[in-house]
This record gives sequence, structure tokens and C-alpha cells, in this order.
Amino acid sequence: MTDIVVGLDLGTGGVRAIAVDLQGQIIAQSTRSYPLLTPQPGWTEQNSSDWVEASLDALFDVTQQLNGHRVIALGLSGQMHGMVALDADGKAIRPAILWNDQRTGKAVAEIEAAIPRQELIQRTGNPAITGFQLPKLLWLRTEEPQAYTRLWQILLPKDYLGYVLTGEAVTEPSDASGVGCLNLANRQWDTDILHPLNINPALFPPVIESTAIAGRLKPEIAARVGLPAGLPIVAGGGDNAAAAIGLGISSSNLSRGSLSIGTSGVIFAPCNHPIPDAEGRVHLFCHVDGGYHLLGVTLAAGGSLRWYRDTFAPQISYTDLMDMAERSQPGARGVLFLPHLAGERSPHLDPDTRGAFLNLSLAHTQADITRAVLEGVAFSLRSALEVISAIAPLAQLLATGGGARSHIWLQILADILQTKLIAPKAEEGAAYGAAILAMVGIGVYPNLETALKILPPDSNVVQPQANLLYEAGFNRYKLLYDTLKAVR
Repeated sequence: MTDIVVGLDLGTGGVRAIAVDLQGQIIAQSTRSYPLLTPQPGWTEQNSSDWVEASLDALFDVTQQLNGHRVIALGLSGQMHGMVALDADGKAIRPAILWNDQRTGKAVAEIEAAIPRQELIQRTGNPAITGFQLPKLLWLRTEEPQAYTRLWQILLPKDYLGYVLTGEAVTEPSDASGVGCLNLANRQWDTDILHPLNINPALFPPVIESTAIAGRLKPEIAARVGLPAGLPIVAGGGDNAAAAIGLGISSSNLSRGSLSIGTSGVIFAPCNHPIPDAEGRVHLFCHVDGGYHLLGVTLAAGGSLRWYRDTFAPQISYTDLMDMAERSQPGARGVLFLPHLAGERSPHLDPDTRGAFLNLSLAHTQADITRAVLEGVAFSLRSALEVISAIAPLAQLLATGGGARSHIWLQILADILQTKLIAPKAEEGAAYGAAILAMVGIGVYPNLETALKILPPDSNVVQPQANLLYEAGFNRYKLLYDTLKAVR
């Protein structure tokens, strides 16, 4: 009977469970989806009960595929920043408020009125941000005071799932550092932030290490999903940090980061000291390996391409669009695209900025416009990378996500970012990273550095090529953002 571990990633669109042997091979997997609720413009919520049902169903599916393999641990990962509000009976008071919810503008202003912005950045690595959990708590106190009076504990999404599985309410640093009140130096809740806001620190769960055992599987849950009662549940990590571990990105190699091109675009840069950008233009969070990481986010990366296709070219496949973009030339013959279709995170922290096309003429073709979309996303990511590089220089980025499967987009990104890109042989995401954390948590490997040696070697490498047209385009891109902001 072969020992295996399970990784569980609670995403925004659904949950993924995978079973992995101790050499890193995936044995079984299952996914389940759940609805996204948008009760008002700018609000995003989910029912935490939907997470639980989908997760238990996915776990049951996986155990039915195991054919005699023995599960020895389970690791958790999940979407960051969300808030699950629990009463004294451990029941959810209201639907969970998600990471991309924008209702908390007044709460952000309240936080920065109580704690100076620069102090907040130095203590937590970030300014107050609408998507973070702490502003959600203040919103609840102001807008739903009856619910607030019932409050016993607030949990992040994956930690709520861990609470359901084990009965233990805990969190770990990588996810907790996205709440908005974790002191990065000591990795504990910062009472000097919470007390001026009149918030009881006891509302937040204890912070344990990412590889620590959060609790053990309840017998009634074990019976339902086909796992052993008392199974160790390892705390795990937030989705970005767990996915980085699945790619082998840790503080043991500070020159290598990752670039994810999904709906959003994310640059992940490991660092071994908590040095924030002084203006808070990129995020600074704890990593699951005991180090830290910087995070630059473009909100509409693949989302810009999807919007463009759905709106202007619904009959054309993504493959054909990429072929079309390749028939244009670097610089898209002067067409410039600003990808701020959903506001922007890094480096602008500007929810009100919007997208634009510039410099269109009768001579331009759909190939030029499509290429401009790809280049505009790359320019946006370069804006974030320039901030990151001043703190944590990177020599290479592991490129993942749907956009990284396009050769032309990879080459555009490499050329504009002027950074070597590597497409890994396997991209298993945050659930895989959670499984590796579980292996370390129960002592299969003595530490993460040793565990990461089971990952497969790199494959396709895309080298950057210098192009003066891109440099000129990037300068125009920055000028366009500043101009549009000035006239807004």
C-alpha cells in the first residue's frame, strides 16, 4: 500500500482536490464548482456552505480513485482576503465577502485615518486595500451592526474549510498577511493597528506555521469522504504562495519568480526580508517557507483578451487571434492599449482607472489591435515589475496560466519585461503546492527545500530580445495613463 497526500485548493470558481504520491506524481484529482453571488454592483460573495459541500464531494471523488493507496495527510490552499464571519456556535452569520469585492472604500479611509498610511505599509507590507479582510470587518460593523454583535471569529476561506474539517480555528502567515493587520516582522496580529480601530484581536484566529498541523480530521467528515479519522490537516498557504511552491519558487533561490497569465496577471518575487515598497505599489506578503514575497497584480490580463474576443471577435478562436497578432509587428504599428478594464492594482492602486485604445487609424488591421491588447497587458506587468525589481531583482520568471501557452504572447512578455521566461513541464497549481506542504508538515521531507527536489526540470525557455519599439511604446503607455488620470 503506497502512501500519498492530498492537496485541496478552494478557488473562486471551484475547488480542486488532488492526490499526490511522495515522489510528486499525481494519482487522482477532482474538481467541483459553486456559484458566485453579486447582490449589488461591486459586491462579490459566496456561500461558505457551498464551499464545504463542493470540497467534501471532491474529496470523496478522489478517495474513490485511490485503489488501495493510503492517505497520510491533507494540505490546504485557497483564495485569499475573503471573510467568513462566524457566531459563537461556529455558524456563518452571512455569505462570505470575497477578495475582489469593492464595497469597503469608506472602511479603507477609516483605517488610514486611524493609522498613517506609511506606518501601515511598514508594519503590514501594504496600505489599506478594498479587497483585504480588515476593511470588510469594519464594513460589517458599520453596515450590519446586528451581525457584528454576534461575531465570534472571522476566518479566511481555506481556514474556514480547515475549521469545518477539524474543529480548530487557525491560520498561517501567507494567507494572514493578506488580511491587513498582520505584523510582518513577528508574523502575529498587530495590536497597534487593531486597538486604534477598536477591534478585538481575539476575533482573529491564532497564527501557526504554514507546514504545521492545523488539526485532525473529524470522524464524521472522515466517514463521509472516505478518509481516515484523525488524518493530519496541514495549515497550507494562500493560493499564490502555494502555487509558487508547486513551481519550486522559494526563498532559497531569490533570482527566480513566477508570472501567471490568467484572468489577472501576477508577478511573484520571493525575498528573505520584509522590505515593502515605500508607496505600497506592490503587495508584500509572507511566504510559506518562512520568507516573504512581493506580488504585482494586473487585474485584467487574460481578462482583457477575453473581453476583446467576446466583444469584437466572438467567432474567432483564441488560437486564430494569436496567429493574427503574429502577423502584426512589435509595437502593433503604433496602436496602444491600456488594459485597466476593471480598475488597476499594481502599481496604481486605482479602482477608478479604465481601459483605452489609442492611435487608431484607417490603416490599422485587426491583427494590430489584437497585438496591442497583448502588448498592453505586458506593459502593465512591466510597470509592476519595475517596482518589484528595485527591491527583489529577478533573473527569470516561470510563466504559467492560459496566456503562457501562447508562444507569441510569451515572446512579447519576455521582450517587454526584458526577463527570461520559462514554461514549466507541469503546472499543477495551488493544490499541488498544498500537497507538498502536507508532505513537509508530517515529516516525509525535513524541509521545503528538500521537498522541492521532487519537481520536474524546466522545459521551454524564452529569451528576451531587445526592441526599441517596445521601449518607446512603454514610455507612451505610462504617459497615456497619467494623461487619462489627469482628465478623469
